[in-house]
Amino acid sequence: MAGCGACGGCPSAESEEEAAVACEALRLLRIEPLAVGPGAGRAGGTARCSRNVLRKRRRWERVLAAKRRKRRQERERSRARRAEGPGAASRDGRRAPAALAKERLLEARASGPRLCVDLGVADRMTQKETSRLASQIRRLYGANRRAKKPFWLCLTEFVVGSLIYEECFRMNDGFSNYLMDTTQESYLDLFPLDAIVYLTPDSENVLEDIDRNKVYVLGGLVDESIHKKLTLQRAQEQSVQTARLPIREYMVKTVNTKNYRSETLAINQASGVCITELAIDTGITAWYISLFLTVFDVLSTYYDTRSWPAALKAGVSSGKGYVLPDAVK
Repeated sequence: MAGCGACGGCPSAESEEEAAVACEALRLLRIEPLAVGPGAGRAGGTARCSRNVLRKRRRWERVLAAKRRKRRQERERSRARRAEGPGAASRDGRRAPAALAKERLLEARASGPRLCVDLGVADRMTQKETSRLASQIRRLYGANRRAKKPFWLCLTEFVVGSLIYEECFRMNDGFSNYLMDTTQESYLDLFPLDAIVYLTPDSENVLEDIDRNKVYVLGGLVDESIHKKLTLQRAQEQSVQTARLPIREYMVKTVNTKNYRSETLAINQASGVCITELAIDTGITAWYISLFLTVFDVLSTYYDTRSWPAALKAGVSSGKGYVLPDAVK
C-alpha cells in the first residue's frame, strides 16, 4: 500500500466508477473500451485513440455529467420542497393535478360556498330513476372537482340502507373517498334558515349573486312522472328562501324546432332534479325532467367569472329556446 501511495498514480474510487460508466457507454456504441483505457496513447501502449473515438468519448462524458447534474438538482429541489412544507409545491406549479384539486376542495370546505343535494324526496323515485340520480351525483362530483373554484358538496338525508344509498355505492367506484359531506340529517338541521337558498325554476326570486356564506340547495329527484312545482312546494313548506337563475333577465326567446321554451335546467345536462311545466307557445302544458348538472355548470361558471351572460351561455343550450341577445341576428 505504501508503494501505491508513493507512485501517486492509482485512480480514486470515483475515477474508477466514472471510467466504468464511460466504458459501458462506449460499449453500447460498439467502440472497443481498450481504445480509450488509461493506457491508451501512452508510450508503449498497445492501442491508440483515434480522433473519432476521443470525440465520442468527450461527448458521452458531457452527457453523463449533465445527467448527474440534473439528478443532483432534482434531489435539491425535492429537499427544498419538503423543508418548505406542503404549500411550497403548488407555488412553483409542480404539484400533481389531484393534489391541487384536493387543495381547492378543502379550501371550499373551509370558506364556502356550499351546495347541497336534497335527497329527502328520493323515496318517490323508482329504482331506474334512483340509478340515474346516483350516476348524476358522480358526474356532479367530477365536475365540481375539476372546477377552478369549486363548491363544497353535501348530500343531505342520505339515509344508510336506502335505495339511493345502495345505488351510490354500487355505481360509483371510490364513492366512500369522495371529498364531500354525506349525512342522514336534513339541511334544515345543519344550517341556519336564513342561510339556505333552495334553487328552483319556479321561484319568483332571481339569484343575483353567489354568497360564500349561503348554502344553495338542489332537489335530488329524477322523476319521470308528473310532479309540478315539487321543489318549490317543498321549500315553501319549510319556509326556506328560493331563487331561480336569471334566464329571463339576461336571455331572450328564440324560435326552436320543438316549439317550446324552458327555464328548467339540469344538476349538468344529464341529471335530474325535478319535473316542472314547460311554457309551450300553443298554451299546452307538458312535463320535463330537470337536470341539475346544467344548473351546476351555470353556478360554477358564474362563481369563477362573475358574469351571468358567460355562465348562462355555458349552461343553457339553444334547444331550451333562450339565447343571449347578441346571438340573435
